[in-house]
Amino acid sequence: MTLDTDMLAMGAATRTAAAVLRDASAETRTEAIRAAARHIRAQAAAILAANAEDVAKASGLVDRLRLDPGRLEGVAAGVEAVAGLPDPVGRELARWRRPNGLDIARVATPIGVIGMIFESRPNVAADAAAICLRAGNAVILRSGSDALGTCLALHAAIAAGLAEAGLPAASVQLVPTEDRAAVGLMLQGLGGVIDLIIPRGGRALVERVEREARVAVLGHLEGICHTYLHASADPAMALDVVVNAKLRRTSVCGATECLLVDHAAAAALLPPIAGALQAGGCELRGDDAARRIVPDMAAANADDWGREYLAPILAVRVVDGLDAAMAHIARYGSGHTEAIVAADDAAAERFLREVDSAIVIRNASTQFADGGEFGFGAEIGIATGRLHARGPVGPEQLTTFKYVVRGAGQTRP
Repeated sequence: MTLDTDMLAMGAATRTAAAVLRDASAETRTEAIRAAARHIRAQAAAILAANAEDVAKASGLVDRLRLDPGRLEGVAAGVEAVAGLPDPVGRELARWRRPNGLDIARVATPIGVIGMIFESRPNVAADAAAICLRAGNAVILRSGSDALGTCLALHAAIAAGLAEAGLPAASVQLVPTEDRAAVGLMLQGLGGVIDLIIPRGGRALVERVEREARVAVLGHLEGICHTYLHASADPAMALDVVVNAKLRRTSVCGATECLLVDHAAAAALLPPIAGALQAGGCELRGDDAARRIVPDMAAANADDWGREYLAPILAVRVVDGLDAAMAHIARYGSGHTEAIVAADDAAAERFLREVDSAIVIRNASTQFADGGEFGFGAEIGIATGRLHARGPVGPEQLTTFKYVVRGAGQTRP
């Protein structure tokens, strides 16, 4: 068997499973998701052992890859939370009656087969499987080579949950090879099987997917997130929000990578925040104005604006008011998440209205850019494009719709 033959066979089996899922009851899919969570917990030792082997072989971004009992329980709990979400399939989105008596409804339906390509984060395998099942979709998962062993172990648990609920094993498939040619085959659509590709990873992966894909793509670009401290910001709130936004977890896409501070308040706001960040092990790279206020800050260069560090490094810039802050975000942001800390209602509302990113936040950490925090149970990623979904992608965002027309013998003149 060749890779091409194997991948085409996988695609065909997934398409067949998608038809079963489309007609399966919400209760059956709910039970499959809950059973998957139970099996993840039951197979924790095997999953953690596989993860330890992956971590031992890995280079770079190990924090994203590493699981411990607490994180694995978080994965299982996230899957379980998806099972408790309202089922999005069959929702009546709109309904109206035409003058000729035709009754027309717009009804949510599964997309079909999702191709999920991701790097280094084994939890994505579980989240994607649960979200796709909740939305009635089958999914083909392709993990990064660093996480393959862990994902194979997680997939075994998910497959056991599917079997327990009586759903086809092919409802959730995992590409079992590190061969990068498998990605190219998925991007070609596996003979028309894949309806939507979702990449989750670094710029190189996303750019390759968007360049080579022959099917629709739901893009997740870098998390170049900004926090802007307005002149009216409460100092204590500003300190708490910035430290959390940067240092809670530096390797997540919702971590703040650039701090913008209003010139009118920079002398008061910046020193205590810089001190707290530096005490937490964060390297600061500032412009000239920021370094005049905090002299031990390293000098930023042109590459520091618009950079996703995924590390305890923060770019700092002093800006001349709200317009300058929004102009900086428009130039260097990736359309992911931006936050303002401000007591001034007018300034804050203008920021929320005019900043064109998937998520805009007032007086809270950018690390709330997460499907679980939005009440979605989990997420496949943060969509930074404009079509067909934007922001955290949960079950509702993985449905499309059809029109159901009911008549009484009408014919068109």
